[in-house]
This record gives sequence, structure tokens and C-alpha cells, in this order.
Amino acid sequence: MATCTRTVWKVLSGCQKQLLSAGGPTYTAVLQPAQRNLPIRTFAAVKALKKDKKDNAKTEEKKEKRIIDDKDRHKPYGKTAWVPVDDVYVKRFYPRTIHSAADSIEMLKRFQKLDFTPVNQPVYIDLRLDMKLEKKKKIDPFVSTVHLPHPFGTEMNKVLVFTEDSTQAKVAQENGAAFVGGVELIQPILDDEISADFYVAVPDILPKILPLKNKLRKKFPKSKRGTVSNNLPKTLDLFKMGHEYLVESDCYIRTQIAMLDMSSEQILTNLQTILSDICSHRPASLGPFIERAIMTSQTSEAIWFRTEDILPEVAPAKEE
Repeated sequence: MATCTRTVWKVLSGCQKQLLSAGGPTYTAVLQPAQRNLPIRTFAAVKALKKDKKDNAKTEEKKEKRIIDDKDRHKPYGKTAWVPVDDVYVKRFYPRTIHSAADSIEMLKRFQKLDFTPVNQPVYIDLRLDMKLEKKKKIDPFVSTVHLPHPFGTEMNKVLVFTEDSTQAKVAQENGAAFVGGVELIQPILDDEISADFYVAVPDILPKILPLKNKLRKKFPKSKRGTVSNNLPKTLDLFKMGHEYLVESDCYIRTQIAMLDMSSEQILTNLQTILSDICSHRPASLGPFIERAIMTSQTSEAIWFRTEDILPEVAPAKEE
């Protein structure tokens, strides 16, 4: 009975499809898609609100580094004690020892004797500077040349002078310039036939030696470095025996200051001269310029030292 019922329903549904197709229009090539009733939205979409950058800047508070004051504590925060009791101890459990500059020099000399290393080895300093200025400004990395009271170099620097004036050329030669000339020196420098440690120029010849800018790069004469001047005797005296240092990686200075076989007073005087010249590149009213100072020799370990002891004291600003 069930089988007969299913058969009857199939026949009736087939007849219904045939009747519908016969009564409607016939299409031979193109099939017409069936119409769909799309839903109609009777309300407007919510307009996306634009986020104000100023409001976000006010709401987002920068996480400031927590500064812990250890002055009134019986021991430093997170450490075991202020000073280790024994000679052998784990460094990370005690605060770092920062020595004075004079003690650091004496320690380097003592390390040399204990390690049986050569006496005539260079002494270096590694400084980290605070390059910040007011109103989110920063000091640009600089290059400077300083005249050390006790030079450690055995040879004088080669200085080339660009000038087309015969009188200035004669003065430059008398004051120890290695090479003196004008535009005729451009091609020999490009061909690596002539090279020098420093390149000095008078202001009038600067536009004519611009083809050397890509070749010399940092050594190209600039007024900021003091290599553009009409006072050739003073400039040559500085660069012949001067010591050059520069800021690397935005805020670091790594330079030699002396030789270990020099006396402690001479090394300390050279150190004070370089630090004073470095601090002259930033206003003293903004606070300490040198954040961290390390002294080392070629074969010794690094010694952290204080720079406040050897730098001149800055007078406090008078309030009006």
C-alpha cells in the first residue's frame, strides 16, 4: 500500500511540473535566474566615530620607570648588602662599585703588574651621554678635536690645506702643513695619490672643492669641526697634535686618553681635558651630561668611575 502511494505522488508531481513549464514562456539559449526577494533595511547604519588622536594621547599614560631611593635603607633594594664581607662573593648580590678617577688609574697600573702585561698599552674610556635637550629635542652626534696637555702620539698628524692665496699657502707651509694647494689637489685625492689625517680649507675655496665631499665624507672641511678657518696657524697647531673623538651609536664615546706607562697625574690631566671638552657641548643647567663612565686598558677589566670628582663645579643659576 505504501509503495502504491509513493508511486502516485511521483506521477502527480511530474504532471504538475509539465503543466507549469508548458504554460510559461520558453527560452532556448539563455536561462533566466529566479527572482529573489532581498531583505529591505528600514533603518540607517550607525556612523563610525573617528578616534581623536589627542584624546588617545591624553588617555594613554606612559609607564614611567620606577625609581627606588636607597638612601635611608639598611641595604639596597633587591641586594644582599651594601658591601660584601668576604673577598669572594657573587657580584649580582651587591651593588656595583664605582671608583674615583684617580683610584681607577692606580687599579689599571696594579692590574698590569699582576698580569705581567706590557707597560706601553693604551688607556681607553667608554662614556654614555644624555643627549636630551628641552622640549623633546636632542643633541646631534658631534665630532670634536681637543689639544691634550700630554700627547701620547709619537707622530704628528698630516694636515692638508686648501687655499689659492699665495700668502696663506706660505703661512700654511711654515706652520707644518703636509700639503698645500687649491683645485689642482682634487684629482690626486680622488685617485688616492694624496691622503691626510685632517683637511683644512679657507672659506673662499669651499664651493670649488665640493667634488671631494663624497670622497672625504666626515673629513670634508666643515665650520662645525673647526676645519674651515682663515686663522691657519692656530688651526694647524690644533690639528697637528690634536686628538679627535666622536659620538657613536647616538650617545656613546669610545676613545683613547693616554698610555699606561705615563704618570698617573698626566693620565688624569688628559682625562679631565677630554671630559671638560665633552661637557661643553651641552648646557650645564640641564644636569649631568655623562650618565656612565668606564675606564680600561688594552688587557685589563673595565672599571666604572665617577666623573663628578674631576669636572669643574657649575655655579647654580641665580633666581631673578
